[in-house]
Amino acid sequence: MTYDVIIAGAGSVGVPTAMALAELGLKPLVVDMHPSPGQGENKHAIGGIRATHSEPAKILTCRRSLEIFSTWQLLHGDDIEWLKGGYVFPVYRPDDVQMLKGLLAVQKKFGLNIDFVGPQAIQKSIPGINPQGLRGGTISIDDGSISPLLAVNAFYRRALKLGAEFHFNEKITEILCRKDKVVGIATDKTRYGTAVVIDAAGPFSPELGKTVNIDIPITPDSHEGAITEPVAPFFKCMVVDIRPAAGSKNYYFYQNKQGQVIFCITPDPPIIGKDKRETSQFLPQVCARMVNLLPRLKNLRVRRTWRGLNPMTPDGSPLIGWNRQIKGLFHATGMCGQGLMLAPGIAETVARSVAGSANETDELILKKFSPYREFSGEEALK
Repeated sequence: MTYDVIIAGAGSVGVPTAMALAELGLKPLVVDMHPSPGQGENKHAIGGIRATHSEPAKILTCRRSLEIFSTWQLLHGDDIEWLKGGYVFPVYRPDDVQMLKGLLAVQKKFGLNIDFVGPQAIQKSIPGINPQGLRGGTISIDDGSISPLLAVNAFYRRALKLGAEFHFNEKITEILCRKDKVVGIATDKTRYGTAVVIDAAGPFSPELGKTVNIDIPITPDSHEGAITEPVAPFFKCMVVDIRPAAGSKNYYFYQNKQGQVIFCITPDPPIIGKDKRETSQFLPQVCARMVNLLPRLKNLRVRRTWRGLNPMTPDGSPLIGWNRQIKGLFHATGMCGQGLMLAPGIAETVARSVAGSANETDELILKKFSPYREFSGEEALK
């Protein structure tokens, strides 16, 4: 069987990419080793969706993602639990005040609805926040949250309706090439023909690359998340505390539509590798920080914890674009823990690029996220 495009991975990136390709009239096949969509790292995401970045390519991409998520139920009927709660970055340190204020010009230039506000406005957005030393913060009201699994399955159903095919419980073992040109894939079950393979394999992209003797600069690391029992809603926004502490960088949390508080922390140093067993350090570490920031959280009971993999690149930005060694191999990977929020926007850029109809905004995004860029520094507001 031959397809216009074959996508490796049915997760946060692969599924909307299949949908976007099918919307352009192409026939994609998505192959995934798991039994259904989103069963790799998608289900480990906590659901935050923000365009509040400091890198223009990410801002533009995530603004489009926000449009897709926020209008999905109206246009397609599926409830993906979109909640327009905004993102709030409260700050307590003078350097953080200057950093966030310094980013406003580029954020507003590229269309963000964001402002730096004083302590009273932050306290209104986060009732009960620790006022001691609070200097204000940024509020971006158009950001929000969704259910990762509800969203990926909504995209999956639409992709199917448009003619995309999905093969689950099937693992890609090799990208097939002839004279450094893609001609298909081999799986643990059979072979398929295609001239284009899209690598949306996330933390498993390096293994896929090795089948055609290319190095893909991705290192998996892991973050842990958790969810509490449901309680009456008392705040809507995603709260991001960017202050570092021993063993961690930032942490973030929000209350979903069911009243559950979902939270995550960024370990420092990072936990490298593919081990997804939960650690004993996570809950004491993050809960102490959260309760210090918002004391009314202290009596909530945690229902479940989990650990997922982030496919990290050297500079914290994705790898998007054609491979220069293997004709027909397109990279859409290395989302660095931001795949859920980037993916719908990235998917459209990828689809137009494959179809040969990339626009000016696509070209800006592709240049910034090129797999062949010089990897230097990291985004200020990662």
